[in-house]
Amino acid sequence: MHGLRVIPTWRHGQERLYVCLEDGRNIAWYDREAARINLIGDDRREDVLDVLGPFVTGPVTVGPPPVPTPAELARLFLNPDDDLAPNRPGEALLIDLDRDPGPAHRLRADPRRHALAAEQTVGEALDRLDGAGWHTLHSLPLPGGDRVHHLAIGPAGLFAVHALYARKQRVRVADPLVTLGRRDPEPLLRRVRADADRASYALTAEVRPVLVLVGATDVLVTVPAREVRVLDDTGLTDLARLGGVLKPADVEALHAMARDRGTWTRV
Repeated sequence: MHGLRVIPTWRHGQERLYVCLEDGRNIAWYDREAARINLIGDDRREDVLDVLGPFVTGPVTVGPPPVPTPAELARLFLNPDDDLAPNRPGEALLIDLDRDPGPAHRLRADPRRHALAAEQTVGEALDRLDGAGWHTLHSLPLPGGDRVHHLAIGPAGLFAVHALYARKQRVRVADPLVTLGRRDPEPLLRRVRADADRASYALTAEVRPVLVLVGATDVLVTVPAREVRVLDDTGLTDLARLGGVLKPADVEALHAMARDRGTWTRV
């Protein structure tokens, strides 16, 4: 048994049949109108075709989701309020702190400022990849108040990057739990995977999850993180060394989609 489920949904007024894993993640969808089965990754191709078999009518095209054409991109006009490209690293936190700075004197540092420092450190490192054919978008809003801290798009593919402040802390990773120092463990890797999953749905392309531990003194992995790449802030340049997946035109097209606020409103 392949353990896949087919779930019908409506998106932009069109019915799609999504193929989901047991944990709810989408790995493919069937667009009847376009007569196309779109695969997010190719490792479950035969299982996807098998589970969709009873629903497919007539010949279909099978492959990765199509990237918008240059003509489609040329018609794309973004109102400045809908363009997410100008977002700074930690944009949402900057706005929140500006509206509510908190008490002038407190015994412990505002955790929002630690989170902001982590996002700024990671964002600046990712921005330095621009010269290598990458684009990075920061603080992408998701429905429900969640955010993708950073979305890196480059020759090696798409990465949803979550920044975690861990300065001078020992970090223990036991999927899905992440423990900072003596704090209670939290199932952070579930959120990191969920953010990447929602980004995949929004962009109709595979987005891989990355957790960056900013300033950690030591990292112990007792249960390897499933599908999540765990890095420290000095290792972000490793992304640029990964094998090429996307052509320059694909990078530009996906960046154009991702910077549009409307792309993220239904995920």
